[in-house]
Amino acid sequence: MVLGTRDAVGDEYVLQPGTTVGPRESGSALRARSLTLGTGSAPDAQPRRALILHDRPPVVDLIGRTLNHGLFVVKAAHNLPEAYVTLARWQPHLVVVDMDHEDSTALLHRLDTSNTLTRSFTPALGLTPRADLATRLRAFELGVDDILTMPFVPDELIARALVLSRRATGTDRPVVTVLKVGEVEVDIANREIRTGRSVTALSRIEQALLYLLASRAGRVVARDEILDVVWGPEFVAESNVVDRHIRSLRVKLNDDHRDPRFIGTVPGRGYRFIPTFSNAGRSGDASA
Repeated sequence: MVLGTRDAVGDEYVLQPGTTVGPRESGSALRARSLTLGTGSAPDAQPRRALILHDRPPVVDLIGRTLNHGLFVVKAAHNLPEAYVTLARWQPHLVVVDMDHEDSTALLHRLDTSNTLTRSFTPALGLTPRADLATRLRAFELGVDDILTMPFVPDELIARALVLSRRATGTDRPVVTVLKVGEVEVDIANREIRTGRSVTALSRIEQALLYLLASRAGRVVARDEILDVVWGPEFVAESNVVDRHIRSLRVKLNDDHRDPRFIGTVPGRGYRFIPTFSNAGRSGDASA
């Protein structure tokens, strides 16, 4: 599975809302097909554009996977020059900024200048691992329009992104609440998963964990990466907290760890979301 294709500027995630995640496809193939599995996802709807300034691929993938529900296409910039080029050429509707990135202040200044010169409004959503008032006030002083504490849960990111986008454009679009990932339908609004006739509720952590693994389908996600993205860098983990939540998620997916269809264990390395969803689809280092 691939969320997008790498271009000359950064990482572009062009997966259209409702698209089934499967084996690796070209960017043109992903653009060509869109399965409208959720609500309000008209086939001819033009997705909004979101620029992310972040240099951690797992976080970028998670944001890209999540914003797909809100009719967004995402490009990631790893540094200031990439961000400047994307702003000029792509004209995003939303900018998501890691406030700890060394270029965050400069990007927000450029965005403010651009908004003034063009008499437009491109809102900025700041991401920070700190929830204290001083950090939030500083972010607002630098020019963000809203701020989200990390780790975040997918439904909160979607809600904030859509509100900012609606303020900027004056138009509203419904959230694509259901996304199909292989044999699994994920309902983000009700925080449920559906496999066949089975409907199961997810906790906030389980939903974020499923999104993280699915956003990097086919690739190994290490336990330390999972802890960092889902629980946050300040979380003091129990030794088996990731394994326990993986085990709980497998139960809800009716996934046998000895013969997995969805989540494979890579001994000594971490976990891998299986993009082909069949027993024959497990390959290489994936095992129970």
